[in-house]
Amino acid sequence: MDGVKLLKAIIETAIDGILTIDNRGVVESLNPAALKLFGYSAEEVIGRNISMLMPEPDKSGHDGYLHRYQSTGEKRIIGKGREVRGLRKDGTTFPFRLAVSEVHYDHRTIYTGFIHDLSKEKEAEQRLKEYAAELENLVDERTSSLKELVLALSMAKEEVSTSLEKEKELNQMKSRFVSMASHEFRTPLSSIQLSSVLIDKYATPYDNENIRKHVSKIKNAVGNLTTILNDFLSLERLEAGNVEPSFKSFDLVKLAEEITEEMQMIAKEDQNIIYQHTGLNSMVSLDQNLLKNCMINLISNAIKYSGEHTFIEFNTEITDESCIVTINDNGIGIPESDQKGLFQPFFRANNTGNIPGTGLGLNIVLRYATLMKGTVGFTSTLHKGTKFTLLFNK
Repeated sequence: MDGVKLLKAIIETAIDGILTIDNRGVVESLNPAALKLFGYSAEEVIGRNISMLMPEPDKSGHDGYLHRYQSTGEKRIIGKGREVRGLRKDGTTFPFRLAVSEVHYDHRTIYTGFIHDLSKEKEAEQRLKEYAAELENLVDERTSSLKELVLALSMAKEEVSTSLEKEKELNQMKSRFVSMASHEFRTPLSSIQLSSVLIDKYATPYDNENIRKHVSKIKNAVGNLTTILNDFLSLERLEAGNVEPSFKSFDLVKLAEEITEEMQMIAKEDQNIIYQHTGLNSMVSLDQNLLKNCMINLISNAIKYSGEHTFIEFNTEITDESCIVTINDNGIGIPESDQKGLFQPFFRANNTGNIPGTGLGLNIVLRYATLMKGTVGFTSTLHKGTKFTLLFNK
């Protein structure tokens, strides 16, 4: 097969549309893929101006575009084209990417257009946007329902605090709530989380900022809901007396380093967790799961109530008499008037604003530490930061 036949075979079998026009915009040739895209036969297009394949306003502005193209000498190559719309014979339009090359042939200049249909890509991108929007609406609905349940539970607790019989009714309500939360929220939350991860994965080729933004909102909302649910489940287990500490020897430094790595992944932009251990020994005898929960809860608060571009100090120390864990941030601090009620369930300082939270985390930390025969202390200055200390005597 000679070169001319080979070139013709390549053009005739190309997946993308290929057409040529002269310097007046008159179509001289189209390959089968181009004819199929526009729905014309070759006889209907060859010899006519290329503007017949363009919808308005491109159709009216084509001659001016061609003139500018010729006068500037700009050379467009495949892969560096622009996104435009084409007009089919039946009057419908479709998106495609057009790359134009200037070709000198037989003592004259012609222009070759390479047409890549974007219809399927645009449809897939639109489906991803719609799916992300549906998931975001679902998360909003679940969040609203859970907030209403939490508010109802809090109001009920105030009303029955002075009556043993009403306290019993409250416990029954809480038990029903926890049971409902476990079954009604965990499964859809897991599905939403998985779907958001898949959307993020499938949307990567489109490099769409809006999709990334909405997927991030979904992930953050699911994370907040999961934290709320876990807090209520932990509280219910504590109040039911189902938490018994299991004292075993483990490496405190190894645990703290794992927690630091895990929490760094959810920290804000340029927010760094600095871990340091003091002491020659790293082994302690405590309940590892309860201590891990305390550490994660306190570091999460430090992340949540501190700004970007800040440091969070996470220190452990083992002496002959005790084991000490401290978490120090330079966040918003706790108003002095709110400090006395800080460890009460459902209590939140009045400067937390729209920062999400249940007001249960510190109460759970205190009760876990108490079960391990330890104490929780803190110092805080408004607008300067807070330092929490866990102390366990040997």
